[in-house]
Amino acid sequence: MPQPKVLILTGDAAESLEVMYPYQRHKEEGYEVHIAAPSKKKLRFVVHDFEEGYDTYTEKPGYSWDADLGFADVNAGDYAALVIPGGRAPEYIRNDPDVQRIVRHFMNGDLPVAQLCHAAQVLAAAGTLQGRRSAAYPALAPDVVAAGAEFVDAAAVLDGQMVSARAWPDHPAWMREFLEILRSKAPAAT
Repeated sequence: MPQPKVLILTGDAAESLEVMYPYQRHKEEGYEVHIAAPSKKKLRFVVHDFEEGYDTYTEKPGYSWDADLGFADVNAGDYAALVIPGGRAPEYIRNDPDVQRIVRHFMNGDLPVAQLCHAAQVLAAAGTLQGRRSAAYPALAPDVVAAGAEFVDAAAVLDGQMVSARAWPDHPAWMREFLEILRSKAPAAT
């Protein structure tokens, strides 16, 4: 039996921790993980940090990582779950018609979806936040509400098969809840 696969949708300027933590955590659990981006290329991530004296987060260069495939090459039916990290990548990948196709497949199919930080922008653009409860980076509360969802300022917000969170400091609670759902829907072989 093949290992279940997890798909991560991201792009340049994604938050390093928000890509690498779920990537490594799912691999540790025994899942095959693929990163999809606008094209198959080396991605350049960033580090968002919270520093005293700043009204918002700061941004510094982060890790580089190879995308496994482009959005247009994704067959969403090949994957058991979807992860959408934050950072600045959601701001521009949300407009890609293939990203919207992929997101709708998971959200309309009631399949496991983990999204955090600015990823709510992607779900909003795909028209899949309406009537849901979602966390996001707190500055996005008006965007979540404008998309027809209830904004929840919490570390791990469950809404059906979707688990959302505010940003990388929420990783432990966010991933704990998501892996519980994923294990029940598509357990990895041990």
